[in-house]
Amino acid sequence: MGEPYYITTAISYPNGKPHIGHAYEAIAADVIARFKKAEGFDVRFQTGTDEHGLKMAQKARELDTTPADLATEMSQHFRDMCDTLNIGYDVFIRTTEPRHHAATQKLWKRMEAAGDLYLDRYEGWYSVRDEAYYDESELVAGEGGEKLSPQGTPVEWTVEESWFFRLSKYQDKLLELYGSSDFIRPDSRKNEILRFVEGGLRDLSVSRTSFDWGIKVPGSDNHVMYVWVDALTNYITGLGFPEEDGDYAKFWPADLHLIGKDIVRFHTVYWPAFLMSAGLPLPKQVFGHGFLLNRGQKESKSLGNVTDPIGLAETFGVDAVRYFLLREVAFGQDGSWSHEAIVTRANAELANSFGNLAQRSLSMIFKNMDGEVKADLPETKADAALFAAVDEGIAGLRAAFDALDFSNGLDAWMRAVFACNQYVDEQAPWTLRKTDPSRMEAVLMTLFRVVRDLAIAVRPVVPASIDALLDQMGLVPEARDYAALADKGWLAALVATGYKVDKPVGVFPRLEMPEVAPV
Repeated sequence: MGEPYYITTAISYPNGKPHIGHAYEAIAADVIARFKKAEGFDVRFQTGTDEHGLKMAQKARELDTTPADLATEMSQHFRDMCDTLNIGYDVFIRTTEPRHHAATQKLWKRMEAAGDLYLDRYEGWYSVRDEAYYDESELVAGEGGEKLSPQGTPVEWTVEESWFFRLSKYQDKLLELYGSSDFIRPDSRKNEILRFVEGGLRDLSVSRTSFDWGIKVPGSDNHVMYVWVDALTNYITGLGFPEEDGDYAKFWPADLHLIGKDIVRFHTVYWPAFLMSAGLPLPKQVFGHGFLLNRGQKESKSLGNVTDPIGLAETFGVDAVRYFLLREVAFGQDGSWSHEAIVTRANAELANSFGNLAQRSLSMIFKNMDGEVKADLPETKADAALFAAVDEGIAGLRAAFDALDFSNGLDAWMRAVFACNQYVDEQAPWTLRKTDPSRMEAVLMTLFRVVRDLAIAVRPVVPASIDALLDQMGLVPEARDYAALADKGWLAALVATGYKVDKPVGVFPRLEMPEVAPV
């Protein structure tokens, strides 16, 4: 196996069903995981649900059920979303699992042993929805003059006994971390956090006594851990912590925590400070992606524009949705989507450009060569130029994906696809069939080779469709990673097996706008 690579999503809060933002993050993480596997890494990919806290207790009371039963029911919706969207996680963590209680209590004890926890009284503005305390200076006025958090959520003045974490002690160490590494990406998030920490850190309330749905503070009957200590620890729970051998030794520190921009502070200020206190290694990078806007508007229950990602995938196809989300939006920035945009993008690039290229190429081999594949046919300058253009496009995709720049990576890939379609038009194999059959065969085998390479390159984004295509091209599952792109003898080896191309089936159907748009 290759070098270890550990990627996580944020764990989702399951007081409601998944929305398109959850799907976006899960798809992006899955593409990164598949890309790293294709590059030869030994990948560990973790996602899950964050099931404690006041919101869950309140929601359970509303529904006349227990928080535990609600958590189990709602967590399943997130698993279902992952299954539908072809999210190939290795671990789905639930914070209600006994192993997570053990890991979180161990982290607490290590912070306590470092002298970083003390008991005091908390008075401050608290947002139930954000599970966060805010300073007076951070609050904004609502339309009715009420105080709101920076996210626009209601806050209430809270007074209770609380354990505090000495966050202030870690200000200089955090600033040193930000200055000496790419710990926070993109730069816009890094600058935001730098300003926040430079403004001075106050000690952090890390327990509550006003509810009991959470992990008990060790040695206390009435304190449960404030949700962020509990939630953030999931990233090491899934590796077997507090045991520090096995998967933990292999995969920690995480290579990438992929999260939404609204929770960057918790992951880049609180989490590294907790780990510093506990004497544990820090993750290598936190990337805060942007929001997906529905026709320019943030989705919310109150606006009635919340999109069910499973419904979207059922309407347009899983791979069309996956491709669209990574192609359309510059990763790290906010982006907008609509049903029309999905149809337009998927039809133009997947169906018409690449899908049609693959279908036409295989059809012509099936019809004009009886499906027989041939190696070592004579090459012209036009063929060599096409191979160079495709190599350049694939190299562009790989370099951009490595930098989490999916939109530009797919743009480089599309330029290679366009070069192939231009080559088909210029070589006109349907004409060569009559005038120069041997040249026609060379052209069709050139196309067979480039379609295979382009398919392997884009496979992390649209895996099911590409596997269906590569199956039709006789390529074994073990030969679909990026190492296969360097194998110059693959076509000769395929010829030696006697493989024949059958009548092809398109893998990227043209999409139509649904009569009733899915919600």
